Amino acid sequence: MMSDPFLNYFALGILIFVVVVLFYGIIAIHDIPHMIAKGRGHPHQDAIHAAGWVSLFTLHVLWPFLWIWAMAYKPERGWGFSSPAASPPPPDEPNQEELERLRQRMAELESQLGSGASDGPAPPGCPAVGRWRPSTSSTTFPLTDTGRRLRRSRDRHRITSITFRCCVAYCCG
Repeated sequence: MMSDPFLNYFALGILIFVVVVLFYGIIAIHDIPHMIAKGRGHPHQDAIHAAGWVSLFTLHVLWPFLWIWAMAYKPERGWGFSSPAASPPPPDEPNQEELERLRQRMAELESQLGSGASDGPAPPGCPAVGRWRPSTSSTTFPLTDTGRRLRRSRDRHRITSITFRCCVAYCCG
C-alpha cells in the first residue's frame, strides 16, 4: 500500500537532481588542470586535457598528477624551479665606446707598470714576488708556542695586507 505517491515522486526527483549535479560536478572538476594549463600557456595543454578525460574514466586516479603537471610550468621561468632573481642576468653586449675606453685604460696601466702587465716590475710599494721575508720589527714575541702562533698570525695579516695593496695598485693605478 502506498500512502502518498507525491512523496515517492518528490524523492525520485531529488535523487535524479543529485545524480545530475554530481555528474556535472565531476566533469567540471576533471577539467581544472586543463584550465590551469591553458591559463599558463603550458606547452602540453592538449595532453593534459586528454589525460583529464582518461582520468575521468578511471575515477580520477590520475587527477592529482595532472594538477602537478599543469602547475609545474610558468611562462616566465619555464620548467625551472628557481626564482628569476637567483639566476644571473644575461650579459649585456659591450658597446664600442666602452671597449675603446677600457682599451685606453689598459694601455695606461701597462705603461705605468713598464713593459707589460704580466712580466713588468711590481707596482710601487709592493715587494717583488718570492722576495718577501717576515718582518723583523721591534715587536717580537717570545718563542713559546703562543708566541709562534701570534707571529704567524701577524705575518699572515701582513701578507694579506701587502697582497691587497698590490692588487689595488695594479688594478686601480
